[in-house]
Amino acid sequence: MEENKEIQAEVQEQETVETVEVEAAPVNEEAKKPAKKSRRRKIETVEPTESEWKEQVVQIRRVTKVVKGGKKLSFRAIVIVGNKKGQVGMGVAKAAEVIIAIQKAVADARKNLVSVPLFNATIPHMITGRSGAGSVILRPASKGTGVIAGGAVRAVLELAGVENILSKSLGSKSPLNAANATLNALKSLRTFKDVAAVRGISVKTMLGQK
Repeated sequence: MEENKEIQAEVQEQETVETVEVEAAPVNEEAKKPAKKSRRRKIETVEPTESEWKEQVVQIRRVTKVVKGGKKLSFRAIVIVGNKKGQVGMGVAKAAEVIIAIQKAVADARKNLVSVPLFNATIPHMITGRSGAGSVILRPASKGTGVIAGGAVRAVLELAGVENILSKSLGSKSPLNAANATLNALKSLRTFKDVAAVRGISVKTMLGQK
């Protein structure tokens, strides 16, 4: 009996020691704090606005230049730039890489813009343009005809804003000559108002309107 009492006394002492140790253990205050919510920043993407100027590459050729010690290879690019509202230009540039040649040609084309007098989405009158050994004949057309042209001539007319026209390319078939001849023709166009002022009459009288 005495042995049992001693065993029970030891067990009670151990339980009191364990409870004291548990109560004395430090409480982790950080564990009680709620977890911080991760904030994600919204990145707003701004879509680039489309420019009114359109570009079209007419020709890219590899050219060589004889220099001291051999030949220097480069690329020549012919680019047409226009806004389809009566302004168009052509640029020619050379560079060691194709992309750089195109960029330089675009910059050159914007420096040499030509204003085209449009009348009902076509040209006011028939005109012939010449460049080197090539020539281009342009003739106004009625609505619904479309752009009857090809190659560099078509690129120049479409970017100028012409929707109905008849054309014929004669002589040299070089895209450079064809584009130059087309620009020469568009540059030589005159409006009805200018012609009437030269003749000293009104536009209605010149057109036979009452």
